[in-house]
Amino acid sequence: MRMRPTLTWTPPEDLPPGTTDPSPVADALSAGGVLVLSGAGISTESGIPDYRGDGGSLSRHTPMTYQEFTADALARRRYWARSHLGWRTFGRARPNAGHRAVAAFERQGLLSGVITQNVDGLHQAAGSRDAVELHGSLDRVVCLTCGTFSARRELAARLEAANAGFAPVAAALNPDGDADLTDEQVGDFRVVPCTVCGGVLKPDVVFFGETVPPERVEHCRALVSDARTLLVLGSSLTVMSGLRFVRQAAQEHKPVLIVNRDPTRGDRHAVTRVALPLGPTLTDVAGRLGITLDDGDAGPR
Repeated sequence: MRMRPTLTWTPPEDLPPGTTDPSPVADALSAGGVLVLSGAGISTESGIPDYRGDGGSLSRHTPMTYQEFTADALARRRYWARSHLGWRTFGRARPNAGHRAVAAFERQGLLSGVITQNVDGLHQAAGSRDAVELHGSLDRVVCLTCGTFSARRELAARLEAANAGFAPVAAALNPDGDADLTDEQVGDFRVVPCTVCGGVLKPDVVFFGETVPPERVEHCRALVSDARTLLVLGSSLTVMSGLRFVRQAAQEHKPVLIVNRDPTRGDRHAVTRVALPLGPTLTDVAGRLGITLDDGDAGPR
């Protein structure tokens, strides 16, 4: 039986309401020791859609599972055609004010760490040095046969050469980096193998139906234990990969603060949820702390 990801969550009526006062976030940051846990919502202002917000991709798109990708060559063709097209846009995305604020908080010594559920690399592009990529990163590729890692830009060049003239118009871009294409648009797209062993290539990201490496989870658990406060930015916490850290923080009697416009699965564990857009909110918080954000180009990715 093909596994499908758990993608939906309906907020119960008894969740605490959100607030529009970001003061608790500023207070927590001023005390230091804050661990950031970010989700897709922090990247929407960079042009990357989220899964569950207004117009989220799950209303039209179900991410491919690990089981599909590994078992079905046609599924891999569809994935790489869509992902190759999506990468042309995804790879050009730039950090927004939210990413720059997190990097600025880190430079000021206010953070104990950053965990991101995103695969877009925008925290690093903004200047965050030690962000843990819980679900991996689209800018790396791994061979499922020999384990060799390579740069996504190298694979992109090989796919361009193997599929000259491939330029369909996608209906939309998705948070996992692929683009919405019909089977007709995918056509006879050619997938290229590993240059070392000829094996199957996969982006170095955790697919739905795949597990996060245990050592990465344990590292994140240690970060939660070492933190004074957990600050969730732009995540609905619908899937357990992020929610478990919120539950851990609550069990360890550490304050949990959430900045997310919509209710989240972690709200009942939080001191407060600030129901405001991330970029303006974190810019406001930075100003309250006397921190000026760098609006300049963060440099090449």
